[in-house]
Amino acid sequence: MGVAWFIASLPGRISFDVGPYTVETSDSFALVALLLVFVVSLGLLRLVTLMLSLPRTGSRWRRERRRRAGDLAVTRTLVALAAGEKGDARREANRARALLGDTPQTLLLTAEAGRLSGRDDEAAEAFRALAARKDAAFLGLRGLLANAITRQDWSEAASFARQAEAAHPGAAWLHAERAQLAVRAGDWAEALMLSGPAGPSGRSPIAALAVGAALKATNPDRAERLARRALRADPSFTPAVLTLAEQARARGREKKAQAILAEGWKRAPHPDIATLALAPVTDKLTRATAARQLTSSLPDHEETHLLLAHTALEAGVLGEARRHLEAMRNAGCNQRRMWLLLAELEEEDRGDTDAGRIAQRDALRRAANADPDPVWRCAVCRATPSSWQAACQVCLSPGSLTWGAAQDPAVQNDAAAASGGTQIITQAA
Repeated sequence: MGVAWFIASLPGRISFDVGPYTVETSDSFALVALLLVFVVSLGLLRLVTLMLSLPRTGSRWRRERRRRAGDLAVTRTLVALAAGEKGDARREANRARALLGDTPQTLLLTAEAGRLSGRDDEAAEAFRALAARKDAAFLGLRGLLANAITRQDWSEAASFARQAEAAHPGAAWLHAERAQLAVRAGDWAEALMLSGPAGPSGRSPIAALAVGAALKATNPDRAERLARRALRADPSFTPAVLTLAEQARARGREKKAQAILAEGWKRAPHPDIATLALAPVTDKLTRATAARQLTSSLPDHEETHLLLAHTALEAGVLGEARRHLEAMRNAGCNQRRMWLLLAELEEEDRGDTDAGRIAQRDALRRAANADPDPVWRCAVCRATPSSWQAACQVCLSPGSLTWGAAQDPAVQNDAAAASGGTQIITQAA
């Protein structure tokens, strides 16, 4: 009211010409008219602005509606996955993906729903899409890794594990998984690179893995370097001794090979060392002489007596053979191989006589009840493979095979069953 009174009381008049016309009015009326024009203009401007913004507002409303529907579909997918409802999980995951697009969340849910429903192709496609994204590559690669492990495609699994670790460095479990996959795939070089200071057996697997890598290496220089690394890691490790000696022999360095084998015998006598050392010698008497030279560092060891008895028997020096076998018996040895060799000696020495037959029967009877011969045995699961390998065939523990007396067969079989005896790895040789 005060404003209206003020405007009405304004003195003076306003006039203006419009073409041939002259308009004259009071100041108060002109001011009211001007305000009215301003209000109408402002209203028209607001109306035009509103009409121009309608498409954008509608689009934003539709996007918000789709987002809410997509979030609801995500929630329903999670509930269905938790409840194990395959059909609902797959349907809601596809709905969420259609509403929200290929986001890391929708792709992961699609993959998990596909895997739950047995649609491995859908799961793999979603995981590959995740792996192609920089912000979610690890999720996709981990899913592809799990799929490869399920298929027991160890080479592909190892490849995905490498990529996953590159996408997300520092994951300790992934490093260990890579090492285990390398063992499963028989990739001893990578297993060696990933190996820790000690394996499940409590022993360092470096020597065993280096030998495995050397046996698979196609480059002779690399094979020799790996064999030397194995021998540095464990100077008494027989497979390393054998591998390095074989490398020297392959290069025509027989004296070097024999020196390596003699040193290996001195550190840890093993029948395979003798076999490799005597392989080039064909004359039986010469083999017996070579065996004495090889074993001269440990004349009283049971492996020395057994080897010399065997080579003497082959050469027909029966008294020498008997002397070494008697030395083993006097030392308290009761191994099956000793009694079997004694039975062979009795047959060769006494022939088909009553005394010979009695002596043979006695030796064979003792062999049947004797202690088991030394074998390669896993220190983790106690399995006994027929030959040395870089990792146990049963429990997949690298560097766990040690040479020693065999276990009771029943105990050995129970241990193998407990470790999952169907798991097999690629043999190094």
